[in-house]
Amino acid sequence: MKIQIQNQNFILHSSGALFWEEKKTIIISDVHLGKITHFRKHGIAIPQNAVSENFRKITEVLDYFLPETIIFLGDLFHSAKNAEWNLFEKWISNHNQKTYLIAGNHDIIDEKHYTQIGISVVNNLEIDSFLFTHHPTEKENLFNFSGHIHPGITLRGLGMQSLKLRCFFQKSNQMILPAFGEFTGKFILKPEADHIVYAIAGNEVILINK
Repeated sequence: MKIQIQNQNFILHSSGALFWEEKKTIIISDVHLGKITHFRKHGIAIPQNAVSENFRKITEVLDYFLPETIIFLGDLFHSAKNAEWNLFEKWISNHNQKTYLIAGNHDIIDEKHYTQIGISVVNNLEIDSFLFTHHPTEKENLFNFSGHIHPGITLRGLGMQSLKLRCFFQKSNQMILPAFGEFTGKFILKPEADHIVYAIAGNEVILINK
């Protein structure tokens, strides 16, 4: 789904990624690489192929949009380095986009490891009239893109049935991106009258309210 913010064009992708057309920039939040391996190490039965699914999804998004820049809005890795770091290092070596990581609360891997593979780690990033952060942040005269919350919404049917979906959650000067990674969960938000919700349903992005 294509939308406009501050006279700029953005495409909301069903993976949870956001593409900024004018800057040829892909924005992805809360991948939480390493989480699946961490869970499996502690005996939680998550399929091993879920690890490769995260890399498949990112590659698919990059191949579709062909961005020049990647911005990860924090929590790229779930915790300390594990076997998935080696997979990520190999994956990033096959891509030549300028890549930024906005440090999130889970990003505890030393910055030098990212620097060595060509990723710039920053606390926030300002581009034109936009502010990119991990935690939702308000700053005067800037529109904020953030993650952290893993936003979701509950849709209810006439027969009392309900469905919980990931979503892009937009306020007047802010958009919170859904978590991109597998097995990251959702935090259900309750939109107010001036909020705009774009839910992800399978391979579609659907405008819920405006």
